[in-house]
Amino acid sequence: MAYYSVPDVTPTDDAWIPDYLPTANARVAAHGGKYIARTTNHEQVEGEPQDAGVRIIIEWPSKDAAQAFMADVAYSPHLAARTAGSVSHHYLIEGKDDLA
Repeated sequence: MAYYSVPDVTPTDDAWIPDYLPTANARVAAHGGKYIARTTNHEQVEGEPQDAGVRIIIEWPSKDAAQAFMADVAYSPHLAARTAGSVSHHYLIEGKDDLA
């Protein structure tokens, strides 16, 4: 079953970004992930304001694939750099409709 990573990232220090992007791109692909959206062009239409610099949607073939990406030793130092240099939130969402 597909899973979706839905992170939002607001950099507080841009120094990590040039090294982060090539590695994240390669590791996402290596784990079967596909970027659906990565954009600064987003608009909140409901709820209390939650600003974010960029919002991202990644489709994974499974929960295991998403978790393997997050645990990937080649990604680990880049995740740490992103976490230190940004305010980030990451949601992992199962691709099903529980209300159908």
